[in-house]
Amino acid sequence: MHRNDAIKQFHGGDERIAELIDEQAPTGLPTPDTDVPMVSRSVRLPLETYERVREAAEARGIGVTTLMRQWIEAGLADLDDSATVSLADVRRALAALAQPEAAA
Repeated sequence: MHRNDAIKQFHGGDERIAELIDEQAPTGLPTPDTDVPMVSRSVRLPLETYERVREAAEARGIGVTTLMRQWIEAGLADLDDSATVSLADVRRALAALAQPEAAA
């Protein structure tokens, strides 16, 4: 049965909806992209802050959630004195140190 037909039957008071559900082939859940259990949390951000985070994520070619997770992990690593930095950040820092200072 087509989805729209099922919706019409449901809204029309048809009591056969459970049978319609049973008739459908089971759908598989998406495969998680990690073996590590994840917890979803909601964070309220000012629009301007969110836009800056989104732009930073796009510039890195990653999703906003991934970038936020990286920043949180880096912040936590900083608290316990373990180092978590990207190789690209290390290279940029080294390149900046290697540049002679511009004359003022």
